[in-house]
Amino acid sequence: MGIATVCLSGTLDDKLTAAAAAGFDGVEVFEPDLVASADTPEEVRARCADLGLAIDLYQPLRDFEAVPPPLLAANLRRAEHKFAVMERLGADLLLVCSTVHPDSVDDDDLAAEHLHLLSERAAAHGVRIAYEALAWGRHVSTFDRAWRIVRRADHPSLGLCLDSFHILSRGSDTSAIRVIPPEKLFFLQLADAPRMDMDVLQWSRHHRLFPGQGAFDLAAFLRTVLDTGYTGPLSLEVFNDVFRQSDPRTAAVDALRSLLGLQEAASVDTALPAPPRLDGVAFVEIGAGPGADAEVAAALGALGFTRGGAHRSKPVDLWEQGTARILVNRAAAAEGATAVAAIAVESTDPPASARRAERLLAPILPREHRAGEADLAAVAAPGGTSVFFCRTDAREGWRADFAPTGEPADAGAGLLGIDHVALTQQTDDFDGAALFYRTVFGLDPETPAEVAAPFGLMRSLSMADAHHRVRIALSVAAVRRGGWAPAVPHPQHVAFATGDITAAATRLREAGLLLEIPANYYEDLDARLAPPPERLGRLRDRSLLYDRDAHGELLHCYTPVLGSRVFFEVVQRIGGHLGYGAPNAPVRMAAHRRDRLRRSA
Repeated sequence: MGIATVCLSGTLDDKLTAAAAAGFDGVEVFEPDLVASADTPEEVRARCADLGLAIDLYQPLRDFEAVPPPLLAANLRRAEHKFAVMERLGADLLLVCSTVHPDSVDDDDLAAEHLHLLSERAAAHGVRIAYEALAWGRHVSTFDRAWRIVRRADHPSLGLCLDSFHILSRGSDTSAIRVIPPEKLFFLQLADAPRMDMDVLQWSRHHRLFPGQGAFDLAAFLRTVLDTGYTGPLSLEVFNDVFRQSDPRTAAVDALRSLLGLQEAASVDTALPAPPRLDGVAFVEIGAGPGADAEVAAALGALGFTRGGAHRSKPVDLWEQGTARILVNRAAAAEGATAVAAIAVESTDPPASARRAERLLAPILPREHRAGEADLAAVAAPGGTSVFFCRTDAREGWRADFAPTGEPADAGAGLLGIDHVALTQQTDDFDGAALFYRTVFGLDPETPAEVAAPFGLMRSLSMADAHHRVRIALSVAAVRRGGWAPAVPHPQHVAFATGDITAAATRLREAGLLLEIPANYYEDLDARLAPPPERLGRLRDRSLLYDRDAHGELLHCYTPVLGSRVFFEVVQRIGGHLGYGAPNAPVRMAAHRRDRLRRSA
């Protein structure tokens, strides 16, 4: 498994160190990274050897073939310099991209002749040439045409580099890959990407993603390549503006995790434990510092939760209603602060879930617990949230750590369980978080969405297991600059499922904890979806938001923000509605802003 240095931020040594620490076997050295390095090629070679990294590829040589004689002579001179550098590096494979030079001609025979000549020169240095069709190549833009030219050139030191982005971005028929002899497949580069209607060069240069973060069917593509008998490196080449500004250590871990997940999806043996079935969210732990803990407790009480247990050794309370359980940890946040500190999921095999998480490079978190207390495996998720795997119904399980409070049970507000947990990510963490929950939990991504929110564009991606028992909704501000921003940085919330949202909204309003929705929303709702007048009146009277699609209806309401950034949502799904009310998100954000300003006045 390899990675191109262009995927990562920093100097060449930063990139090599991060790749090795993550567990990669090799690297593609991107020429600009070497040019900017103060280390000689010999020192880079020695550094890679010390780190246990092979140099799989040196790249790129551009605009070489099918050009006029003066340009060809200059190109051969340029290539000789590269061969000399490669000998010093200890690299034996050079990537040659199909030309985009304006003086090149559309002549496959001439291109083959020039590549044959280049391969002769390369062989004298012990170097091979991997020819790659750029999706925006001036004449050669598809892998099958590149293969025809390689066959015509007929040189043992010349083969193909297949790049998933260049092939899948064009919608090419990949079945033709099966006829390419494996000995002529010199290299494989992998990248995912979101579906975007834009110039393919800009798409490629700025928006590639690691496997599993985009919309390409990379698993089918990889299976097709491996079916040829290809046994070379699986290497990532991802151009992404965020990744190239992010901590290279974090990005390298995300990258390797993506390759492991891709191999599993393509049925390649990775020794990954299969993801055990998830049966729901066991509990969500909210860190609530002094002052904020009272706000959270008041909201839970208003929603009909009962404080049924107090942890035997920690300042943690257990609140329950139906199968919805919230732990309030008074020591996990600063004064006035709140955060979703942990999510615990019901796994049919918690140890296997934990082993899978560790194999997918999730950091294991040390946990202090006394004798007799549950020893739950905990791993760190992107964004600072911990993840637990457990069985609530197991004897001597985690609930035994809580002593009954003896407080009388509340009649409840009809809440049934936890519908979903929503986490806003920092820009650098969003794609990595999506990959984490997709691979570690085995969740399937749902349709991504973009919302024109009051304070800028928001991207969101929700994921769920096959039975929608575990749902994680991620969101991120596409751009955030300067000091003008919502007073709530990176909000998080827990959504509770109910069969009677009216009861929950009524209790929240009586407690003064119902987020009020403006009349303009209901006038627009009448125009857009025309609910019956009686229903529209009930929605307005209880500040309920509403959405509808071909599968069913969604009704939901919110509390104000509690403490620094956590709030609660109540959700009633009618029929087969699986969405999250994205059209209502800007209304909710504006309402939260008004409420915060009112409370701080």
